[in-house]
Amino acid sequence: MASIRSMLNLSAFQAFIKEHQLFNPEQQVLLAVSGGRDSVLMAHYFKQSALNFGIAHCNFSLRGKESEAEEQFTAALAAEMEIAFYSTIFDTRGYASENGISLQMAARDLRYQWLEEIRADFGYQYISLAHHQNDTVETMLLNLTRGTGIAGLHGIRPKRNKLIRPLLFLNRNEIDEIVVNENIAFRDDTSNGSTKYARNKIRLKVIPVLKELNPQLENTFLKNAKRFSEMEIILQQKTDELKQELFQQSKNGEITISIKKISELHPIDLLMFSLFSAFNFTEAVLGDLKKGLKNQSGKIFASISHQITIDRENLFLCPIAKGYESEEILIDLDGEISWNGNHFKSELLPVSAFRNKTNNNIVQLDYHLLVLPLKMRSWRNGDYFYPFGMKGRKKLSNFFIEQKIPLVRKEKIGVLENGNGDILWIAGLRPDSRYKITSKTEKIFILEKQTSDEN
Repeated sequence: MASIRSMLNLSAFQAFIKEHQLFNPEQQVLLAVSGGRDSVLMAHYFKQSALNFGIAHCNFSLRGKESEAEEQFTAALAAEMEIAFYSTIFDTRGYASENGISLQMAARDLRYQWLEEIRADFGYQYISLAHHQNDTVETMLLNLTRGTGIAGLHGIRPKRNKLIRPLLFLNRNEIDEIVVNENIAFRDDTSNGSTKYARNKIRLKVIPVLKELNPQLENTFLKNAKRFSEMEIILQQKTDELKQELFQQSKNGEITISIKKISELHPIDLLMFSLFSAFNFTEAVLGDLKKGLKNQSGKIFASISHQITIDRENLFLCPIAKGYESEEILIDLDGEISWNGNHFKSELLPVSAFRNKTNNNIVQLDYHLLVLPLKMRSWRNGDYFYPFGMKGRKKLSNFFIEQKIPLVRKEKIGVLENGNGDILWIAGLRPDSRYKITSKTEKIFILEKQTSDEN
């Protein structure tokens, strides 16, 4: 293998590793080698540079004897280089069918999961992949057609967590020239010639036309990728500043955002997407949200993980509630209960042991006016009570408006109901005046909300 050394230009390979701080020479690296020219060349670079590495190969069982031949070839390459070899066989079609995904996505998922397991189990610091400059061009074009925004236009990064790509200093033609001139053996994947897959279609039909317009296409895209990457940094800095300014977050993860300030953003579409895409909101949903900012109070916009509620002057952003209880919970007269993430402690005391507390999170009621059982439930349309400190009866819906309770929080507020149907307490907000303690009270029922969604 010594004859390969001159053409490989090891100094350029090693300089790229050093420039991007991919790994230290003493660290162990696991190479993902398919048997194709790119990954085989990568293995030769590591061998000629006297680095510590092992080879891992995935047989996806998609091309019959061809897949088996690639596995045998890669095993022989590892044996020739006298380095560790790991291989596995996947039922890729079965996995794709079970998970409802494409074969390409299934192969990708299986590959990365297994490579990470081997890396961790055998003490490798990094996983090395054989992407080169043309892969960056293909990825940028794919992402451009899919509409991924700036984040999808920085191309393939040389290093991302435990994944490194040390061949990004080479383009397709340079790799082909090295492999041919040095007579490096490899296995050709016949599926690379098929335009059935989107990436292959771009590689075989789109890029050749673009190279007619710009023979230096790879260099141009690399420069653009660098610019987009720097633009992404600037946008992220601006987004972080806006989050500090606009997002008021409570302890339970609920975020309040001023509609007026959101409406004043410019350019609003770009900045809204940058602010909310981390919460899995799509451009389409955010477009509808922007249209509804002025006149759609009460409307909810959802992603797969979060929801935004428009409520008068603010937006309320929170995780989608899972498993919230809307059913009634019976209240023990001396114990603890949990309801909708709130925890309550109850006790029954004689007047002689009572010490009055003024706190919205505590209700103190005349026990002899109560009708058991007491219940905790969500509010309902038509609910009314006689708020302590106010005159007359008030609908609970109007009370929430006066208290400026966001729509998104109403379902989480407990309503303590007497056995006769009267409302005794709006938990954490206001008791009913009809059941207050008087000079005739002998026993006092106390219920304390120990945690609050509002904090």
